Amino acid sequence: MAQNLVTKLYRISVIGAARNKPYVVPSVKAVTYSTSTQQDSGAVKNSDAVKSVFISQSNDIFTNLALEDWLYKNFNFINHHILLLWRNSPAVVIGRHQNPWLEVNTSVLSEHGIEIARRNSGGGTVYHDNGNLNLTFFTPREHYNRKNNLQLINRALIREWGLKTEISPREDIVISGGYKQISGTAAKLGRPNAYHHCTLLVSVDKEKLKHALHKHHKGIKTNATQSIPSPVMNLCDVNSHVTVEKLLSTIGWEYLRTCPYTAEDRGKDFIMKQRGFQFINPTDQWFPGLDKLRAELTSWDWRFGKSPKFNVTRTFQVPQELLGKEELRNEELSITIDVNKGMVEDVMLMVPPGLKAANGFSGQAQVVTSLKGQRFSEEAVTILQKALSELESPEQTRNEFVVDCVRTSILALEDEKSN
Repeated sequence: MAQNLVTKLYRISVIGAARNKPYVVPSVKAVTYSTSTQQDSGAVKNSDAVKSVFISQSNDIFTNLALEDWLYKNFNFINHHILLLWRNSPAVVIGRHQNPWLEVNTSVLSEHGIEIARRNSGGGTVYHDNGNLNLTFFTPREHYNRKNNLQLINRALIREWGLKTEISPREDIVISGGYKQISGTAAKLGRPNAYHHCTLLVSVDKEKLKHALHKHHKGIKTNATQSIPSPVMNLCDVNSHVTVEKLLSTIGWEYLRTCPYTAEDRGKDFIMKQRGFQFINPTDQWFPGLDKLRAELTSWDWRFGKSPKFNVTRTFQVPQELLGKEELRNEELSITIDVNKGMVEDVMLMVPPGLKAANGFSGQAQVVTSLKGQRFSEEAVTILQKALSELESPEQTRNEFVVDCVRTSILALEDEKSN
């Protein structure tokens, strides 16, 4: 089998025989791994597989997602299974087939400097910060087993802290009894590789989580995958001794003592046959092509343009002072925007007769055609505003009202503002 061999220098942290006493090997060891994704036609013996725990040294969501994708595309997991552990600065991560305008509160993200990212796996939207530990289990496709991974996590929690957890019918992890979720889960299955990744809430800022993941479903029609909200709980709320650092070590230790092909606990002696904990520096120097993957993940075309086709319809009560006649009351302006690949495909603006704004604002306003072909973003509002300002009309107040309505529709602000 043709193989591309990559040799990197790793600082190895090996868990000793005594539990809770990890030690770091003071020397730097060269470890050679195969990155070929080609597989032999013959069967591979189960006993040949070893396990490693990779710990990313980056807190950047796009870098970590790029590292995850790089390993999935380039690593040969036949004889070497990997658990990647990683943390991020505040970010919201949507699933591959989701609509960010439907799933998140974009104004809150912008206000707090929270990144929005789209991952390659399916599933729902999750919130990350430094109080959250992310786990990615890499295996060959034929050895993918999500339930085994979740059982491993449950066993680690009860072994270290006596925390009793369960696997829900949706294959999330919940606290026993209260049934509050502490982990979300998703996967990507390909050939020859697969991965299952999940989150563990340790000390996440639940207020930011709540506001960042506020859903804006009203008036939006789409076939995109929609998240199912669940009550959540931090592990530190159940046991104050749980920290992200301690959880990282505990999960890693449990992974190394578990059989690569089943959920069987092989005991402490099995750990010494594995490759231990390895701190990973996710840079292009270590992982050629990583920067290109990261650039793709940060692009507008991936984060927003990948959204399935949708349309949004909003109605707005017209202020009485803009209607012109006292007898005209309770009139509404309606906006429908069709969006495909994140771009405005069509716009329908229905203006009530009483709102005699600038030229053309009667029935379907033709001036909004300037929005077509633009990104479904604040940029489109700027273009509309410019188009209206070029019209010869003294009715600037009414023009501004229309622009504000379009802006609210595009930014998907609070539902109360669109009624």
